[in-house]
Amino acid sequence: MARLALFDLDGTLTDRRSAFGDAVNRLCRMCGFAPEIERWLLTELADRAAPGDFARLRDTFNLAVPAPRLWLEYVNLMAAAVTCRPEVLQGLADLRAAAWTLGIITNGASDIQRAKLATTGIGELVDGVAVSGDLEIRKPDPRLFELAAVRCGANLADGGWMIGDNPAGDIGGGHRAGLRTIWLRGRPWPDDIRTAHHVVDDVTDAITILLSETE
Repeated sequence: MARLALFDLDGTLTDRRSAFGDAVNRLCRMCGFAPEIERWLLTELADRAAPGDFARLRDTFNLAVPAPRLWLEYVNLMAAAVTCRPEVLQGLADLRAAAWTLGIITNGASDIQRAKLATTGIGELVDGVAVSGDLEIRKPDPRLFELAAVRCGANLADGGWMIGDNPAGDIGGGHRAGLRTIWLRGRPWPDDIRTAHHVVDDVTDAITILLSETE
């Protein structure tokens, strides 16, 4: 089994949920938006955000601010708000020291996901990154997993691991890509998804499992 570990980003290595609420609140205060606009943003961007969402926002509320400017402000605010716990960063560093090849595979717009990787320091600890916005394909599409492996200098045919919190995207997609999987418990588990190889409560537990594979 190859020492390749692909990690999801939001909800796995970082806490998007709390950062999201903070970024939306700051954006609305910065722009002087009414409460109904903040409620709209919290609803419409709850799962993911893209530049087109801010074009819809501008049209819905007849705003004068250009949509690209709103998107850029949101990207910067999200990047500033999102965090990765020190013990998680240390765990990634420990995997690198143990000769693991590490990659990020995440759904989302390329610019916002890469901004998160840069500000949290995760980007310095991984060998490759594949974002759904790169090719307009999303997990669980195996092509995104293939892209992640290639950008890490690896080959899916040699095996590896996928670690994430989304049953369909991360675990189902990981299985389809021929990877072993570790699921971070939390979301409801669909009946049609094959069970993960391991189930944990925290990504640091997943890192411990991977390190034990090294011994």
